[in-house]
Amino acid sequence: MGNAFIIPDVHLKPWMFEEAAKRISEGGYDHIVMLGDLVDDWDQEKNLELYSRTFDAAEEFVKEHPNTLFCYGNHDLSYPWKALESGYSSYASWLVIDRLKRLVECFPEKNAAYIHRIDNTLFSHGGLVDSFVRGHFGHEPKMNLDDMLAHINQMGRSDMWVNDSPIWARPQYGSMRLYPSYMFQVVGHTPVEEPLLEENLLTLDTFSTCRNGHKIGDEKFVWVDTVDNTFSAIE
Repeated sequence: MGNAFIIPDVHLKPWMFEEAAKRISEGGYDHIVMLGDLVDDWDQEKNLELYSRTFDAAEEFVKEHPNTLFCYGNHDLSYPWKALESGYSSYASWLVIDRLKRLVECFPEKNAAYIHRIDNTLFSHGGLVDSFVRGHFGHEPKMNLDDMLAHINQMGRSDMWVNDSPIWARPQYGSMRLYPSYMFQVVGHTPVEEPLLEENLLTLDTFSTCRNGHKIGDEKFVWVDTVDNTFSAIE
């Protein structure tokens, strides 16, 4: 059985890493997965100290848990790719580019990517969907899944900065078909009030807030069984 502890979208909440470390110390986990979007939050564009503290906390966490897997989010990549999007901070751009590079260097090779597969489960920020796969690999892809994921993880801005890419897709509520249909996927990116389980999709962006600062989700970490595709909230 593979138990994966999930850290959802952070969005400048450095305290999440301390809380995650406490939960991890209380239970055994085979894997730790970060779903991306470390940066940007409502009205924090000039708060460079908060950006720095978030990266400090992330680096400390990864150094303590070096086998952590990181999934790039759209907010993370908007800075090195100079792709403006909501929440982008021109004041923090140089800081994010530098600190994201430093953070990635803390991971073992290939532990920072768009998509990770553990057993029967795919992890990414937004999700791997059928339209993206068909657009790049044809309507009946001949490539096996692991080779396909390796190929996707080598793609750059022109392929990834589109609505159905693994950093941008929103397959919740059946708006996009997952690929492959038989694989379980765990994503963030779309705020939910509590972990949202659909047929083969678990959405975990439960720490994001509204513009007025009100919490959207229940702010509970979860672990995922990557073989049986079940999950449980951690109190």
